[in-house]
Amino acid sequence: MMPAVEFAAALGTLAASHQAADYWVQTPGQALEKGLSGWKGRRACLAHVATYTATQAGFLAIAGLVLDVPFSVAAVAAGLAVSAATHYFADRRAPLRCLAARLGKGGFWDGDGGPLLDQAWHWTWLWVAALVIAGVSA
Repeated sequence: MMPAVEFAAALGTLAASHQAADYWVQTPGQALEKGLSGWKGRRACLAHVATYTATQAGFLAIAGLVLDVPFSVAAVAAGLAVSAATHYFADRRAPLRCLAARLGKGGFWDGDGGPLLDQAWHWTWLWVAALVIAGVSA
């Protein structure tokens, strides 16, 4: 199968599953606690990323079957690892806020831009994860 087809299927699926996992699957406790310092925040973020990644995996499995896209298990695992690691980084809040400040976007982050920069980060890495899924399995 052409890598472009796998990329398109993976990106669409990752985008849809991101919305489902981040807004429907995530618990209120995870949403409130994942950015806290210490182990309480780390545990909440890990729990969120685990369900987030499981949701993405389920969506990819369904898409592969329904669309007849032969995703490689190894490629999907690698893509999901990219998605999970970068999602954890962003959802711990402080690292992404620090990165925004270093890039001169601290004022935007502190204003109304934090959620926008957060989602832009996630979508950028979903794009990379889709490339990994298509590239490794090509």
